[in-house]
Amino acid sequence: MPDKLIQVARVAGAFGVRGELRITTFTEDPMSLGAFKALLRQDGSPALTITSARPVKGGVVARAKEIETREQAEAARGLRLFIPREALPAPEEDEFYLADLIGAVVETPAGERLGEVKSVQDFGAGDLLEVQPASGPSWWLPFTRDNVPEVKLAEGKLIAIPPEETE
Repeated sequence: MPDKLIQVARVAGAFGVRGELRITTFTEDPMSLGAFKALLRQDGSPALTITSARPVKGGVVARAKEIETREQAEAARGLRLFIPREALPAPEEDEFYLADLIGAVVETPAGERLGEVKSVQDFGAGDLLEVQPASGPSWWLPFTRDNVPEVKLAEGKLIAIPPEETE
């Protein structure tokens, strides 16, 4: 299994009657899903091999080698699709993938360790970092320049100014 898998899409269900899939993509360009071709399950096993795709609102409609009927397409609903992290293009300078933040140490500007990034979520109001301290429950940090003025991925850490209620 690859070291790190990145979720790039989820099967939303069938499209039409000929086994096409409606796929919700989590990539900047929904059509880039077709470039990955072989998509994996979360455990690293093969999931779908995209043979063609066309853009639609919210993602793509695609054909996959493994899906021939509408019933098979409906049965795939909810299937989460992943690729190996190394399959993604290198980010531009001063850019990064949110998935690369997971596991990074979160510190104050003074160097006090606040915890590690456990996950990155977006519940509709912007990206949130789930920070897991050494002990106690995790807490959420809005991923904004005000709260996270520096991202030092080469050092594996983020400099954060936590909200008042977590101090």
